[in-house]
Amino acid sequence: MKYSVLFLLLFFNILLGCATHGDVVTLENRMSWLEQRNTKSEKYNKELKSRLEEYIKLLEEKEQILRNQSAELHAMHDQLKTEMQLLSGRIDETDYLLKQMIENRFKRIEEAAGLNKNRLTRIEQYLNFESDENDLKIKPKSQSEQALSEDELYSISKQAFDAGDFETARKGFKDLISRFPNSANADNAQFWIGDSYYSEKWYEKAILEYQKVIEEYPKGNKVPASLLKQGFAFLNLGDKANARLILQELVNKYPKSNEAKIATKKLKEL
Repeated sequence: MKYSVLFLLLFFNILLGCATHGDVVTLENRMSWLEQRNTKSEKYNKELKSRLEEYIKLLEEKEQILRNQSAELHAMHDQLKTEMQLLSGRIDETDYLLKQMIENRFKRIEEAAGLNKNRLTRIEQYLNFESDENDLKIKPKSQSEQALSEDELYSISKQAFDAGDFETARKGFKDLISRFPNSANADNAQFWIGDSYYSEKWYEKAILEYQKVIEEYPKGNKVPASLLKQGFAFLNLGDKANARLILQELVNKYPKSNEAKIATKKLKEL
């Protein structure tokens, strides 16, 4: 094509009568320079196109990676949302069950308190109480009973307890609590009252008396023992659910106590 164009130009110049050898050489040089420049331009364009294609490919790959990551994050978000909903449901269910267990526990205790009127009447007689429709009136004590000191009254009552005379022991311990409510032995006296009923296998009454130790002497040293005996009393009544609840409470609140060790062993057996 180069020579065709050159020929035409030469022919045209000859026809015009003004073409020279120098003009022809100059024209050839220009044509050669144009071809070289065109070749370089084509090569540069190819390289540029190749780089552009690689860049576009890289962008597409990164875009795909971002899409995949976005999809994974979205899936993780949905999964976490589902797990949170399940966890929330389990927490609500646990709260409800705990509330029901606590309500059932106190309901059973209240029911136990109302059981067996004959037993209650007998206990009132043992303690020299006169039963009345509205309240319990204490009979006047003898001068010898009133003359006993706090320590003497506790000692005599404990001796009666150790001898198995639970009626006399309860009477003495209740008298001590009534006359010396701030006594250092008051919580012990209340505990032995509960223990006397436990020894007689009157577990319902024992549970209520142990509860007085827990509520009225929360800082006393007999609280762990009262919780332990409460748990065992419920076991003897066949109520494993409340027994397990109380024993676990003992372990949680007094983990280093000897009673907690006994409770832990018993819980493994249930």
